[in-house]
Amino acid sequence: MGEKIKNNGNRNRNTALLLIGTGLFLLLDRMFGFFPILAIILILLGIHRLRSHRERKGYVLIGVGAVILFGDHITIVLSVVLISLGLFFIRSKRVHKDDSYIQKQKLVDSVRLGREPWILRNSSTWYIIGETYIDLSLAILEQRETTVILQGVVGDVDIKVPEDIGVSLNSSVTLGQIQIGSERDTGVMNKLVWESANFEQCDHRVKLVLSYIVGDINVKIM
Repeated sequence: MGEKIKNNGNRNRNTALLLIGTGLFLLLDRMFGFFPILAIILILLGIHRLRSHRERKGYVLIGVGAVILFGDHITIVLSVVLISLGLFFIRSKRVHKDDSYIQKQKLVDSVRLGREPWILRNSSTWYIIGETYIDLSLAILEQRETTVILQGVVGDVDIKVPEDIGVSLNSSVTLGQIQIGSERDTGVMNKLVWESANFEQCDHRVKLVLSYIVGDINVKIM
């Protein structure tokens, strides 16, 4: 008898949750539409996957959700791109001490530096979608301090820094993750400011300013 009452109680609770969930869905669908709700659910699931250290599935869910959410809103997408580009120009002027720096803007970009010796210079790079791989172990640093700005809408950034180079990181990602050494920030509205202990004493040091709307930033100290 007691088991029957318990089963009835569970059934009633499940029915109540189903009714509440259905009611909320219909209400939100009436207010916002089905696809925006689906997009938000996918993005939230993606964030949950990121927090569970299942990055690949997380980014796939977030990407699909973003496409559904903004696919029919080209004006919103264009606005985001223009705002990001405008902030890039402002930040470049503010961070670089003079006009002697390289500035690039591209729609899609793939940068790979470090497979052979190369010269590191003050630079600012912006793209809508891109990936950047930089290995500073073979970099030729012509001045004591070099500033590198990487900014865009969607970016995947991997940077390797040897221990004999001082590094400071000022990074922000609206959606995604930032990791340097053992420090990691994942989810929404991430900001990480970090400086190596030897930054002031090093003969050569690099300032990294990284900012993306959706991004995966990984800086490794070797």
